Amino acid sequence: MDIQQAGVLIEGEEPVLRVMPMPADVNASGDVFGGWVMAQVDIAGAIPAMRRARGRIATVAVNSFLFKQPVSVGDVVSFYAKVVRTGRTSITVDVQVFAERDPAHPVVVKVTEATLTYVCLDADGSKRALPPAG
Repeated sequence: MDIQQAGVLIEGEEPVLRVMPMPADVNASGDVFGGWVMAQVDIAGAIPAMRRARGRIATVAVNSFLFKQPVSVGDVVSFYAKVVRTGRTSITVDVQVFAERDPAHPVVVKVTEATLTYVCLDADGSKRALPPAG
């Protein structure tokens, strides 16, 4: 992957979120907390889900979550998310997470992948039908 192309790590796609973890985000071993990564994945997944729902959503399931490599302070972490399935009221999103490391000798590694399901909500917090695509 050519990380010099304006930070695009997946050909033809832009990240929905890009974050750099800070020292307060690490555990006793010096790696970024898995919960921090999970929270960022949920935020990233919610972005295309809200766009598709054209409104309020809520996370209803984490269908899969795989930590492939640890994340470190100073990594530039990029989150790519896309809708992979829709139902009557639900939206399933795939999130892929990459870390850009060592600016002197840049390397990109896939650190996490996850699939989450969101449900469309109305103003009262009740389920509502997903509007037609378009």
